Amino acid sequence: MSQLPSNSSTESSVTRIVLHIAGDSGDGIQFAGKQLTIASAHRGYAVITMPNFPAEIRAPKGSLYGVSGFQMHVGSTDIHTPGDTIDVLVAFNAAALKKALPDIPEGKIILADEDGFNPSNLKKAGFTSNPLTDGTLDNYQLITAPISKLTRQALIQTGIHSKLTQRSRNMFVLGMILWMFDLSLEETIAQLQQRFKDVPEIAQANIAALKAGWNYAETVELLQPLHLPIQENENTNAGQYTIAHGYEACVWGLLAAHKEAKRPLFFASYPITPSSDILQYIGNFLSEDVEVFQAEDEIAAIASAIGASFAGAIGTTSTSGPGFALKSEALGLAVMTELPLVVIDAQRAGPSTGMPTKTEQSDLLQALYGRNGEAPLIVLAASTPANCLEYAYWAVKLALEHITPVVLLIDAYLIMGAQRLEASALKKLPPIAPHIVSEDTTEYAPYLRNPNTLARYWAFPPMQGKMHRIGGLEKEDVSGHVSYDPENHHKMVQLRRQKVERVQQVIPPLQTEFADTGELLVLGWGSTYGSIKAAVQYLYEKGHAIGHAHLHFLHPFPKNTEQILRKFDKIVVCELNDGQLHRVLQSTFPGMKFWKYNKIQGIPFKEHELIEAFQKILTSEYSPVQHNSSS
Repeated sequence: MSQLPSNSSTESSVTRIVLHIAGDSGDGIQFAGKQLTIASAHRGYAVITMPNFPAEIRAPKGSLYGVSGFQMHVGSTDIHTPGDTIDVLVAFNAAALKKALPDIPEGKIILADEDGFNPSNLKKAGFTSNPLTDGTLDNYQLITAPISKLTRQALIQTGIHSKLTQRSRNMFVLGMILWMFDLSLEETIAQLQQRFKDVPEIAQANIAALKAGWNYAETVELLQPLHLPIQENENTNAGQYTIAHGYEACVWGLLAAHKEAKRPLFFASYPITPSSDILQYIGNFLSEDVEVFQAEDEIAAIASAIGASFAGAIGTTSTSGPGFALKSEALGLAVMTELPLVVIDAQRAGPSTGMPTKTEQSDLLQALYGRNGEAPLIVLAASTPANCLEYAYWAVKLALEHITPVVLLIDAYLIMGAQRLEASALKKLPPIAPHIVSEDTTEYAPYLRNPNTLARYWAFPPMQGKMHRIGGLEKEDVSGHVSYDPENHHKMVQLRRQKVERVQQVIPPLQTEFADTGELLVLGWGSTYGSIKAAVQYLYEKGHAIGHAHLHFLHPFPKNTEQILRKFDKIVVCELNDGQLHRVLQSTFPGMKFWKYNKIQGIPFKEHELIEAFQKILTSEYSPVQHNSSS
């Protein structure tokens, strides 16, 4: 096999670094990671993050399955993944080291808290001796420090309660990393002051620990600061970017669509991991025209959103896999009533409650077909944390212009991950023209349709003369009366299907990156985008005629999909499931052969495993049958 691309080193020529921080779920790993992400973005670096934490709120301390991790790929050049291997590991305890060690090449940096390697922690992690002293890490750049002890010493003079002292060691470590990465201490202090402005004692403890960590790193000169050269181009001007987590970008997209459509926004949800962050974040934007409702269950959430749409608002809701299943009956009601509705599904590993904090792409078939009867709707998928904004906006646009439910598929990796987002992204979004009946029309009927789109006209209180009946029973064409007529039912089923199919006329065409014809097309959807792009780019630059196409519109497919597929000798479909899109493509394009490559481990694809798989397909080392990642 050809030599695979390696991550950055700590040499002066470094252009990107993968950092991984890990410890117990109560160690503040995710908060420290978020602050580091913000500091890196302010410096002008490209950033992609991948949080990974246990489902338990407080998993057993020191246990392997209780490890909380935060990985960040930061660079001066374009990056597409959180990184395959780790350049700098910060391990708060023995379990954190044990879990991360397989992903750290020899020669890389390990920063360990000595205090987290006591006999009890070593036993829980499965170590028979202390790896910090027994030679296990001789081939790494090992840096050890009694971080817990140093944090206590730094805060003892402040008079802060001892419990806060232990909780502040994440800030001590953050201070060390800021020094190592040559990032601004002052900007992070300002962030902490703003974050904890209502609890000054916590702000004081965090800032004191942060400064102590910075001063310690500077005093002992852990390493020379790692300078990443900032690539100067037209996109790195000050103010050009902000950092967006997937959940933030979803909310910004909904709010932008609400302003563009000039309709009130109603968001109803029931807390469920990992979509709860959307509910929590959108609560910061309450206004006269933005209402947020935390419902008592999933069914109440979607039912209230449908009611809001009937009343003229943009009805939206969010959930994750098990909650999406509970919403299925009401989703069928929205199909029957032909009301605009947006459902954001943050997929997680299933079935049932599965692995709540781990990512998967296993809700595609549920989104397409998971309702009784013939109940077609529009299905979209975001592919990066940043473009969750774009596709949340598109979901609202299509719902309002075609008067139909729309499902937006994201996943745990996207919603919890963060990425640099262009501040100008909102200016690139298309206009929204809600399909609302004119108040002046005298020929209104609830199922009278636009002849081009087949969308019915949206009417809502208090429009005069536009009163109509609504419900889940079959409707008579045009009049909307309840109908049990066989021929009418057949006609209405066809109309609802054709209405969704005609969305093909307005959605963007499918695009290819790298080769637009040739040996192999790699087809993906959702959060696999970055890993696929990086792998395809590597092989393309090695001289292979390989292309990458990524589906954001999953039902209906873009109009030119078949045209794109037929330009390549072979097509491989990559998914974090057991082959759901692969099945859909085989039934949609009979006679075409699709390879597939799947991974069902609760974690994203790695670049190197995709490169290996694509090389085998290019050299015909296996046939178009299922192949799963085992790495």
